[in-house]
Amino acid sequence: MGGFGSGRRGGRDVTAHYRRLDVRALHRAGALSTGWRGGWCWYRRGAKVAEINIEASEASIRLRYTATSNGERKDYDYPVMLTRTGCNYGGARPWFLCPCCGRRVAILYGGAAFACRRCYRLAYEVQSETDADRAIRRADAIRARLGWEPGILNGEGGKPKGMHWRTFWRLRAEHERRVAGCFVQLRADMR
Repeated sequence: MGGFGSGRRGGRDVTAHYRRLDVRALHRAGALSTGWRGGWCWYRRGAKVAEINIEASEASIRLRYTATSNGERKDYDYPVMLTRTGCNYGGARPWFLCPCCGRRVAILYGGAAFACRRCYRLAYEVQSETDADRAIRRADAIRARLGWEPGILNGEGGKPKGMHWRTFWRLRAEHERRVAGCFVQLRADMR
């Protein structure tokens, strides 16, 4: 039989387990400018874990990289088409067109090839959260806003400097409701 917390977790892979190529980050870095060539790196705990070479043209970027699949290294070299939509106050917002399905997306996820979330059938992490997980995450968000140490079992801190007392009491009451709801859900999950 399953243990504590089992039952709702399995199923689809989640986006956090894949490398993200975000068109907004590339645009901010200037990597979508025509003629731009360079590398895009991913880091984990300060160490580089992956790199991809990008060459930008007017309507696409070319991705060049080596990936290991089933113990076999394979070189990849293919274009990803770009499209742009107009903004209300001028300018244009870039988007990727998924190489697999052609959908307009902001983020491509890297496996053997870069594709959208739907092509890889990926879920977001919050889609597999239990009600208790959700309550804990929301309580921790309130704790972060109050400048308290994360974790619902850690003690409460004081009011942050500059915060109105009314806001502090409202956030503190919301935090207490979330923590109480979390314990109710954990108790229900243990049955």
